[in-house]
Order: sequence, then C-alpha cells, then structure tokens
Amino acid sequence: MRISTAVRNGLSQETVDLISRLIDSIPWPTKRSAMGDVVMSLLDGKPRVAEDVFGWGRATVELGMNEFKSKILCTNDLSNRRKPRAEEKNPKLLTDIIEIMTPHSQADSHLRTTLSYTDLTAKAVYNFLLQKGWSEEELPTKRTISNILNRQNYRLRTVDKVKVQKKRLRQTRSSRMSGI
Repeated sequence: MRISTAVRNGLSQETVDLISRLIDSIPWPTKRSAMGDVVMSLLDGKPRVAEDVFGWGRATVELGMNEFKSKILCTNDLSNRRKPRAEEKNPKLLTDIIEIMTPHSQADSHLRTTLSYTDLTAKAVYNFLLQKGWSEEELPTKRTISNILNRQNYRLRTVDKVKVQKKRLRQTRSSRMSGI
C-alpha cells in the first residue's frame, strides 16, 4: 500500500487547512511563490500532490516553485493576449471609413444617443474603400468592417434626410362644404 507524501511528512488536516488559509491571505503574484515554497518544503517538490492535498493547480505550483528557486517573480501581461483590432493595426483604415461615413450619416433626431444612423451597408463601405485605392488584400472582410462600424456607433437605419416628405393638404371647413 502506498503512503501519500502528505501523510509521510506528517501533515494533518488542520495543518493543511491552516496553510490554505495563510496562502489565501497573501496577495498575488507573491502567492504563487509562497505556494512553491510550501510544496518544496512539505511535499517534496511534487506539484501533483499539492493539487490533491491543497487543490492548487499544478501549472501554478510549478511556476511558483520556479519563482521561489530563482527569486524572480513572473508578471502576467494580460493586455497583450488579445488579437489587435483591424483599426488598431491600420489607423488609416479607420480615418477613411469615417471620411466615407460622414456625408451618409446623421445623428439621432432627438440627440438622445451618440449613435449615427446611416443608409450605407458594410458592403457599400467595402466597395468605397476599394474605389479609394485599397487593395482586397489590405482590407478586412465585410463582417469586420461591419464590426468597425458598430464600434464607431454607426447603425444601419433609413436616414431621415433621404425619406420623401409627403405634403398633406389640409382642407378647411369652408372648402369641404363648398365641394372644392
């Protein structure tokens, strides 16, 4: 019968609970290094055992052990993990899209929102960009252009300036009575 590393090293449940509470009170990223210290000191440097005993992730514990050994804390730069947007890659694209959209859009008639309503579709904007001299390889897809328009608060609606104004003739009471 195999004896677990925790039992062999004399860790009781109370000790495990105490260590878990102490580690939880340490702020991140030094928490990882403290986890690595505990695992190296009490669990013979076995991250899988730490996963079973404390419920910590193996990868986190391994990184913490390396941080503890080297005395260098790793920092996580989560801001660079996302794919850059098309307008961030090519700012000229955004200026050209805004230049195309400006004459074809209008603000909300009551100015309740910052949305600009337009009658241009993403396909039409794509075609305008091709006419401006962009090549198909440089341009993002029509769906991406649609996303850019949405992020810039352009919404596809019928523009009020384009609607035909109906003239209503009001008949006066006297004109109705006279039959005119």
